[in-house]
Parts: sequence; structure tokens; C-alpha cells
Amino acid sequence: MGVFDVDYNKITERTQFPYEIEVIHHTWITMQDGTKLSAKIWQPKTDSKTKGAVLEYLPYRKDEFTALRDEIRHKYFAGFGYTAIRVDIRGTGDSEGIIEDEYPLQEQDDALDIIDWITNQEWSNGSVAMIGKSWGGFNGLQVAARQPEALKTIISLCSTDDRYADDVHYKGGTLMASDMLWWASTMFAYNARPAFPKYFGDKWYENWLERLEHTPPFVEEWVSHQTRDDYWKHGSINEDYSNITIPVLTMSGWADGYTNAVFRLMRHLNVPKKGIIGPWAHEFPDVAIPGPQFGYLQEVVAWLDKWMEPDEHINHKDEFLVYVQESVEPQTSYEYREGKWLDLLKEDIKSKDIFSSMTQEITLKNNQQHGLYSGVFCPFGQEGDLPDDQTIDNALACSFMVETYGETLNIIGQPVAKLHVKSDREYGNIHVRISDVHPNGKKTLITKGQLNLNHYKSHETPEKLPINEYINAEVPLDVIGYQIPAGHKIEVSISPTYWPQIWPSKEVANIKVDLEYSQLILPLVDHFEEVQLDYPLSETAQPLEKVIHREGSRTRDITKRLTTNEWELRDYSDEGLRTLKDSHITYGTENLNVYTIKEDDPLSAKVQCDWKVIVKDDDIDTEVETFSTMTCDADYYYLYNKVVAYNEGEQCFSKTWKKKIERDFT
Repeated sequence: MGVFDVDYNKITERTQFPYEIEVIHHTWITMQDGTKLSAKIWQPKTDSKTKGAVLEYLPYRKDEFTALRDEIRHKYFAGFGYTAIRVDIRGTGDSEGIIEDEYPLQEQDDALDIIDWITNQEWSNGSVAMIGKSWGGFNGLQVAARQPEALKTIISLCSTDDRYADDVHYKGGTLMASDMLWWASTMFAYNARPAFPKYFGDKWYENWLERLEHTPPFVEEWVSHQTRDDYWKHGSINEDYSNITIPVLTMSGWADGYTNAVFRLMRHLNVPKKGIIGPWAHEFPDVAIPGPQFGYLQEVVAWLDKWMEPDEHINHKDEFLVYVQESVEPQTSYEYREGKWLDLLKEDIKSKDIFSSMTQEITLKNNQQHGLYSGVFCPFGQEGDLPDDQTIDNALACSFMVETYGETLNIIGQPVAKLHVKSDREYGNIHVRISDVHPNGKKTLITKGQLNLNHYKSHETPEKLPINEYINAEVPLDVIGYQIPAGHKIEVSISPTYWPQIWPSKEVANIKVDLEYSQLILPLVDHFEEVQLDYPLSETAQPLEKVIHREGSRTRDITKRLTTNEWELRDYSDEGLRTLKDSHITYGTENLNVYTIKEDDPLSAKVQCDWKVIVKDDDIDTEVETFSTMTCDADYYYLYNKVVAYNEGEQCFSKTWKKKIERDFT
């Protein structure tokens, strides 16, 4: 995933390396079934074998969409003696075949074939590392669990070990209205782009039409699996952490949607490991905002140097470096967050129940528009990504202040709400949020969590709720590192709704929470020892030159139609239009997402995601438009997807998919 260009010209560039670098823009790697995948290689010039191979394996198209980010990093690896390889997944970019879904078994099998191909090259020393952010972080973990002999280590950023309970499709058993369709529509549009004739060959147009005809909208499969079944267990390495037997370097940021997994990996992996969590959004930490950034590439090269040629005398001690953010007033984007680094493995974490003095029973408010100021699930650092002032959202939920007794609280880890709840309906969700209340009254969202109450016993076998009987439901909130100063207050907000992040339950449930028998447990560190990073300053290789034809922009607006009581969140991103000078490839995208709901009608929920994608060079001039919507009634979800493609300004393809899927405890 990714939006907007990073201004790579502002990064410290390294121009001198131990090795000269040769770039091979395209080579074929043939899979066991004969399908050929396209790879780009950055090769250090050496008379001997290289120090190993660094593999990044993605569906995001190496020749344009990730070309800028690939160049500054893979060239860097090659400059330090590693062969760096960027492969387009089957059915994407310049690779043959069809991509059927996220992370299918075929993707893993192809990765094993790629690793075998690498080890058989004359320049190979037999050692491979997999590296990647998001999709590449996911499949690095998944391939490591397959235990290919040549794979010596993985570097996994912004990824998850649990594809069901903690990902973009479902979270805590709730269907992610904000991202289920958006992410599927993103891949629907991206997968519809053609290969480049200069690399793929003369049959590019025939291949493009085949890709358009046979690549499915992923959302149909995702909505068809609403519980944690075998579909989601596949690729979820938390099913058996012991399958990973090699060293792991893992990173994320507090503003990312994939931070919880770093804590789980550090807790459960029984291998040499290191975790780093900064204040960052869903981006590489040498360029991510909020800052401070750090020397990500220097860190990776040091890690590779340690593990790619294993030495039985390696001196390694696990580290878990996390950044404790200072309190800050709410903004929808930050350039920098003040704070301090600590090694969490060296600190004593205490638990505190901030509900310990509560005795009342509360009845939760039902406002379908609650949650519109939540920001996005997986921020990239754009203006509008992060949560706004929580005053309005907190007023729409059942919110109450918690006494801090004048203490400074360092919350570091995963808060957990253990709630004693009852409902007058058989279906329901619950959302819990913690805010930092500043002396001037402004409210900054610290962390939040959600649970489909029908999953309170199990994500695999949900069940109807007992009517008006208390149950105990555990709601994990997202991990966080945040300091609440003395003099500030904590506000806790609980609600059965959180639109558009949670798709609303099929009926309005009146839910009560008995706080006397509930807990909200915060992980706290009283005093900690500040540490310094080994590589506090980031550097990269020189970036590719580009021409900007249209700058990117972002608008995110909330409106209410007074005549219908319908709320609309309209989120528009123009990722700009640019040309890469070396390849003459021009590309750009526009994306409009519209989330609508009526105040008292959960069945009015609707998500619309539209895309426009341009790809052209000296040989081709193409454009793709996609249109995706998701609606519901009490019993079914309704999905609509359409793709329209244009070649040289003329429509050359159109296809529509429609699907009706029964609701299964969501």
C-alpha cells in the first residue's frame, strides 16, 4: 500500500559505496509450472560471489509504483555487496499469470521457486534474506514459516501475524467498513494495469485483456469468510510461531495500523530478534512521518552482515526499542512527535486497573455516526489521516473521566478492557477508546479497540448473545507508547458503534456495562532509562529523477443532509501524476471514497470506492477506472464491482461483478 510521493530529494543521500552497482531492469524467473515472473536486480560489481541476496516480493509493480522507493533502498543494499532483487508477484506488473487473492499458497510456492533460482545463480553465496513493508512484510513471515534452507533472516515491517483478528478486513471480529472495500478496490484497480511491452513483449495487450477478464475483486472472497476459518488461518503465522526458526527484525510505528503484531512477535518468537517501534505511520522509518526518522538502511545492512553468513560465535542480545511519545494536542497530521526511546526488554511493566474505583452501571449511546473523527485505520502520514479532536466523537459515545491522582503515566504496551456487559439483542459490537484530555479541554485519541460481541468466546465459532444476561467480554486496545502528564485527565469512551471503521450490527442493541465488575488495565512504566539508537540519522542511495506533472492532494470532509439525517464522509486522494525520466514511464492515480449512514438506521450503511489509474510510456497509453460499492440489509451484504479500461483513449474492456453474501454474525 502507498499513497503520494515522498520527497526523496530531502533525504541524506549516500553517493559513495564499497561496491559499484549494475542495474538489470528486467529478467525472467521461471516457476515450476512454467509461469515467468519479472524481476529487477541491483548487482554489486565483484569478481567473487556477493554477500547474499535481498529479496522483496510484491504485487505493487516494480517499474512504476514502487520504483522510487526501490531505487533508494535496493541500490543501497547492492552498494554494500548484496544482490538486491525486486520481483513482481504472479499476475502483477510484468509477471505472467493471474493474481487470485492476497497471500495464496501459490504466492508462497512461487517464493520458494524464486529462492531456488537465486541460489543457483553464479553470483549467489547460497544465502537469502526477505525484506518488505506491508504485503512484503506479510509474505516474508509466511515464507519463513515454510523454512527454505537458503532463507537466513527476514526483515518485516508494518505486517501482521494474524490475518483475521488484526488486519484490514476484520478486527476483533468486526467487519472493517472503512477498509474492507477500500483495500479490495485498491488492489482491484492496481491489478487491472497492463505490463510494459519493453519488458513483457509483444503479447502485452493480449495479457492485459486476460488479466482484466480473470483477476477477481478480492472483496468477494473476504466477505465470504466472516469468521476465523481455515481461509484466514492460512498465512497467519500465529497459528504456530515455532515454524519460524531464523532471526527476525521487525518494525512498525504507533501511527501505523499494524503495530500490535510487533509485540506478539517479540513475545512469541523463539529466535534471535529485534523490534523497533517509532511514532511513524505506514511507511519506511527512514522517511516516515511523524518523525523522528532513523537510519533504517544502516540498521538493515548491519542486521544482514550479522546473519547472512552465520557465525556460531555471533554475540546477539534481543532488543525491543520503542519510542514513548509525549502528550500532544490533536492534529490530523504531525511532522514530528517529541519523545524518548527505551528498550522495553529492560523495563519493569506494571498493570493498573483504572476502573478500580468505578461502581456504576452505564447504558451505551447508540449513534450510528459515532466515529467520523477517528482518522483512518492505516495512516500513511497524509493530512487528514490521524484522529481529529475527539470532543465530538466522545460526546456521541458514553464517556467518563478517570482520576489520575496527579500522576504522570507512561502507557507502554497493550491496554485491555475486560467488560461485564449485557444486551437486549442477539447481535452487537463494542468499541472502547482512551483520550488524553488537555487542560484547555482538547482531546487527543491515545488508543482504541473493538470487538464483535458475538465473538466474545471465539472468533472461530461465534454465537448469539444471551438476552439481558451479563457476559464477560475482553477487548484488546491497540498497543501504544504515550505519556500522559500530571494535570491531564483520561477520558474513556464506550460505544456499540464506530462508523466507518466498524460495519454496524444488523440491529440497534441497547447495551449496558457494569463498571463495578469491569476492568480497564493499562500497562505502565514508572521510570525508564532512555536509550539512543545506533543509527539516528537516515541515509539512502540517490533517488531516480522524476518530472511532476500534477502534485498530489487530499481532502477529507464530513457533511450532514438535514432532510434525511444522513451523514457522509467524503475522502478524496489525488496521488499526483509523474514521469520517471530513466524509463519514460508516466503514472498516477485518483481515489474517491464515500461513507454514508443515517443516524438511526444501521442498515443504511454504504461504502463507495472509485479509482482512476493512468499508466503510459513510449509504447502504451492506458487508463483504468474502477467502481466498487458495498451495502447491506439485515441478512445480506451486497457487493458491486466494475472495471473499465481504455487503450489510446478508446474503451477496450468493461466488466461488472455482483455478489450477494449472507451475514454471519457481523
